[in-house]
Amino acid sequence: MSWFEVGAIILAGVWAGTINTVVGSGTLVTFPTLLSFGYPPVSANISNSLGLVAGGASGAWGYRHEIRSLRTLLVQLAPASFVGAVIGALLLLVLPPEAFEAIVPVLILLALVLVVLGPRLNAWAARQHAEQVTGPRFVVLIVGILLAGMYGGYFGAAQGVLLIGLMSVLLPNGLQELNGVKNVLGLIVNFTAAVVFLIVDPAQVNWAVVGLIAIGSFIGGVLGARIGRSMPPWLLRLTIVVIGVVAIVVLLV
Repeated sequence: MSWFEVGAIILAGVWAGTINTVVGSGTLVTFPTLLSFGYPPVSANISNSLGLVAGGASGAWGYRHEIRSLRTLLVQLAPASFVGAVIGALLLLVLPPEAFEAIVPVLILLALVLVVLGPRLNAWAARQHAEQVTGPRFVVLIVGILLAGMYGGYFGAAQGVLLIGLMSVLLPNGLQELNGVKNVLGLIVNFTAAVVFLIVDPAQVNWAVVGLIAIGSFIGGVLGARIGRSMPPWLLRLTIVVIGVVAIVVLLV
């Protein structure tokens, strides 16, 4: 591994950790970076998931003040994220690599559409808030969190966007509070998937890549929690779209 590759992966980790904390979709930075250096898609995805746990931890800690009053909600939602992550991680390991290579471009495209439509989706969702989340509405929330966890355990790009969109529709909390919840749930999913990968198929883990992404994403999580709200949303979306298109091209070509 060259020094250029080391530096590029660490910088991608910083970028991903920052974006994950602020918006989500950090995998759209690190995953294509790893592909560009020739790492196999499944191994790159697993190593990336492990490395991003560090950024999830620092990002969630940075939002600790926003989620202080939401502990009950987190206790209610965390089991769905956990179960979903286990299922998604097992699907990644059970399905053949060819299936992953075929599915991931579609997932990235879906993630990019969600990123582009994010502002309109959130504006619409803000008009749908109810003061209490009970009955069928709560069931829909739990099922949605479970499915988002499955998606995150399988691939993870734009998991944060999915979570924010879902919770914005179904929960009455402000966007910054929801972002804090999103960071905690994303951490649960990444950590759970990482444990599954280590137990079931440790040979797929590239520990050098894990360490480099972990260093970068931890720094990025701290930066994202501190300065993320002041970063222009249009620039983040544009960057994610450009990198996502590159990822799709790399996978298809």
